[in-house]
Amino acid sequence: MWLFSRKGSSGFSGNSTAEEVTAGINGDGLTAIVTGATSGIGAETARVLALRGVHVIMGVRNMAAAMEIKEAMARDIPSAKIDAMELDLSSMASVRKFASEYKSSGLPLNLLINNAGIMATPFMLSKDKFELQFATNHLGHFLLTNLLLERMKKTAVESNREGRIVNVSSRRHQLSYPEGIRFDNINDPSGYSSLPAYGQSKLANVLHANELARHLKEEGVEITANSVHPGVVDTDIFRHHKLFRGLVNLVGRCIVKSVQQIAQVREIVPMLNSEQKLWGRKILHIFFV
Repeated sequence: MWLFSRKGSSGFSGNSTAEEVTAGINGDGLTAIVTGATSGIGAETARVLALRGVHVIMGVRNMAAAMEIKEAMARDIPSAKIDAMELDLSSMASVRKFASEYKSSGLPLNLLINNAGIMATPFMLSKDKFELQFATNHLGHFLLTNLLLERMKKTAVESNREGRIVNVSSRRHQLSYPEGIRFDNINDPSGYSSLPAYGQSKLANVLHANELARHLKEEGVEITANSVHPGVVDTDIFRHHKLFRGLVNLVGRCIVKSVQQIAQVREIVPMLNSEQKLWGRKILHIFFV
């Protein structure tokens, strides 16, 4: 793990865990939605946020798995405020239902962490007839963000705390198709390649965050939008790609981080600190406009 041992100006390194980096952070009074929170990065993000006092709502497809995660967190963190709501990001109807139920709950929303994703799947269409990776990784989160944005604006004003929207992207966004996003051929199986299609969806995450950040800044809204590259993390997302799974197993000791060391959670630290603004900042693994 020598590759991640060098400490930066913050005093932390790539070996630092989310718990270490968030020590002393007080998230009391904050409410966060974390999508895909039943495993990997999402589960660790939810756990650490709950540990720091944030009320966490897990947006998940598998409610049974979510209940197990919730019970485990409650045992480890007796003070944790954790709830789960059903959310299938590949289904626009499910996204609309989730957003409607969330708004009806009356809960505020300070943090929206668009984490859920799938990688390198065989060609499939979603229920809405969109290529599955693009639907799950981008379209679902795009719609979810739009539907909850007014609630986030209201929360930012009433709480006098800057809201945060985080799209979990990947450096694979640089390895989309040669033309970038195939807007005219998103659902065309001819020429489909699972890894470029994944990169295409991650590129959409970055572009979405960049454009949303620009609009929010122009409006003078106290909400930031960023896309985050979490690093190479050993999670179940590699399940559809045997080559990547093999590489992770082969060289994991040198280049792959555990979920406890994920850059995503470390980069969320300033997002829990209402005194620290993000406009124009250049932070490793965060892609800005």
